[in-house]
Amino acid sequence: MTDFEAVYARHFDGVYRYVYSLCRDEHTAEEITQETFAKALKAIDRFQGDKDIRAWLFTIAKHTYYTHCKREKRTTG
Repeated sequence: MTDFEAVYARHFDGVYRYVYSLCRDEHTAEEITQETFAKALKAIDRFQGDKDIRAWLFTIAKHTYYTHCKREKRTTG
């Protein structure tokens, strides 16, 4: 198991629960959680190891959720 796989396994549920608390929709929470980890994998080389990875993931999730909401508003607005 790679380091990132370990991070995914350890933090997936927490990130999912956080996103679900924002959107209250299982499908959307799953989609945003997956997108969060895809973004994190792309940006892992920029992660500062002295920071809390959980907080970093939650920040990515929050921004991903807000972007999702903006997209939804444009398409339904």
